[in-house]
Amino acid sequence: MAESLPIDPTALHGVTAFQGLPPSVLAWLLKAGELRHYADGEPIVLAGAPADRLLAVVRGGTHTLLPGVPGGRSFRLETGDVGGLLPYSRLQVYPAQGVAVGDTVLYELASAQFPTLEQVSPELVQRLVGIMNDRARDEVRTQERDDKLRALGKLSAGLSHELNNPAAAISRASASLTKALDVIPTLLLKLLATCPPTELVARVMALAVLPTELPPPLTALQAADREEELADWLETQGCPDGYALAAGLLDAGLDAAALTPVAAQLPDLARLPAFAWLSGHLAAARLARDIGEASRRISTLHLFAYALREKNVHLVRDYAPDLPLITGQVSSLNQVWTNLIDNALDALPPNGGELTVRVRPQANRLGVSVVDNGSGITPEVLAHMFEPFYTTKPLGEGTGLGLDIARRIVQEHGGRLEVTSVPGRTEFTAWLPIT
Repeated sequence: MAESLPIDPTALHGVTAFQGLPPSVLAWLLKAGELRHYADGEPIVLAGAPADRLLAVVRGGTHTLLPGVPGGRSFRLETGDVGGLLPYSRLQVYPAQGVAVGDTVLYELASAQFPTLEQVSPELVQRLVGIMNDRARDEVRTQERDDKLRALGKLSAGLSHELNNPAAAISRASASLTKALDVIPTLLLKLLATCPPTELVARVMALAVLPTELPPPLTALQAADREEELADWLETQGCPDGYALAAGLLDAGLDAAALTPVAAQLPDLARLPAFAWLSGHLAAARLARDIGEASRRISTLHLFAYALREKNVHLVRDYAPDLPLITGQVSSLNQVWTNLIDNALDALPPNGGELTVRVRPQANRLGVSVVDNGSGITPEVLAHMFEPFYTTKPLGEGTGLGLDIARRIVQEHGGRLEVTSVPGRTEFTAWLPIT
């Protein structure tokens, strides 16, 4: 059990924050507070207990294992340090248990004495507030790092699977595109070697454009029949391996009917190199399109695909057409979207719900909204949503900094972050200036 010690006039001389204070202030501190002795490992403060006193380490030290990332974070006070509750702090309860490290003597000043302390020594109060501000800044930086690690941990469960498919598609398409680009110049030289008229070369090249919209999907049997039909026609045009060219031409909507007018004007020797070049060029264009599509699949929303499936969440993408451009830092804004989507998923029931991502311009602003149909946020909680360290999540599952960080990032981009909530509908909207 901690025990009180008799007053020692020299006890406070080693406390950094107390050094240089007038003797009268030190005398008041000794009279208003008390010295207490703690054995090694003995609890000093308990998690959840009211934060009710300033602590200054006269001898020994303290160790606190803070909640947060897996494994926790340690906070230590050494000889000469001050901690506990400091003047003007909003700390109401101790977040975790603190214990003595070695044979420890602490000076303790009850918070009830803080008003008198302000009158006795405004200088000391300023010092203590400065210490509190410095530690708060350090804590914010640490919590920001921990929030990023926590978000990464949530995403990592399904991230590998979600990235594997588009990454593999990019790899395959890239290898095929490299091969296609190697032979296209040779095919073009063969075509030009037949000396076709310039206007005919132009007509062939005019066909080398992929359609903007993909054709309706065909069954395997229908696709095979179309390839066989075109391959047979190509062979009648002097292309002995028509099957090798048919798939690339059909992808662009070029069948025998579309190619016949051009074939009729091409010299016999020019038809094979013309259709070979055309098929190769269209194949390369298709591969480039596939790479772009696979790259677009790797996005903030796609990273949540595993979590969306796991909770059976219906995702609605509601994007206005012809969206204007904004200027911003992609990595920072992605952190905003990640925080908002992650919070929305947490608000949804474990077996279903709806999450909407809506993007709309309004005047000179672009609104990016994340909407969920969860239970909503009470007015009491809503009033504190953007306060740093405020959280309704269980101890160790949230730091209360995610929304504060998101709001600051949006503000740094010249925008604002708003929230509205009623039972069954909560909407966070980031308003960002249009370029």
